[in-house]
Amino acid sequence: MQTTTLSFENMHNHGELFANVFRARRQTFIVQNKWDLPEADGMEYDQYDTPASRWVAVHELGRVLAGVRLTPTTARCGIYTYMIKDAQRGLLDTIPQDLLYEEAPVADHVWESSRIFVSHDVPARKRNRVQMHLISEMTRSARELGASSVLGLIPENGPRWGRRVGLDIDVIGRVMQIGDTRNVCIRINLADKLH
Repeated sequence: MQTTTLSFENMHNHGELFANVFRARRQTFIVQNKWDLPEADGMEYDQYDTPASRWVAVHELGRVLAGVRLTPTTARCGIYTYMIKDAQRGLLDTIPQDLLYEEAPVADHVWESSRIFVSHDVPARKRNRVQMHLISEMTRSARELGASSVLGLIPENGPRWGRRVGLDIDVIGRVMQIGDTRNVCIRINLADKLH
């Protein structure tokens, strides 16, 4: 099992891995979760998949087992910034505007994690290890990018699981029903892990 952080700058070094992340996202979010999202050529994408973002992949023998996108909160592409901020600004009709207790931050040291997934066909006996690889690579990459915290919108039970695996997590918004899942915004604090 390998972990790789992809960017527009290094994707050429990793063969089909970049495209395979988007294919795995399509399988997870469009096929499995039945979300109404843009897709092309068997890949899911959205307005936040820009050169400013990074994509963390856990993969094995060319197959993507898990992934997450990291986007700086300073990103801008047309009218869009990052998902949580744009939801708060009322630009996303599928996520409530009142998802955070405070105004969404815009700072070099704050990044957002989104489109986090573990492929549905990862066996139960392997899932925890895959999740640990994903979280480890995400936090390592975020720190290397200068982040002292990472924001995310995750299932309601995510903070409890994250704390069990050693993440310093704060809940920073109310619990919301989005589709079939109860979700909450969180902040992963990385500052005490920077050395």
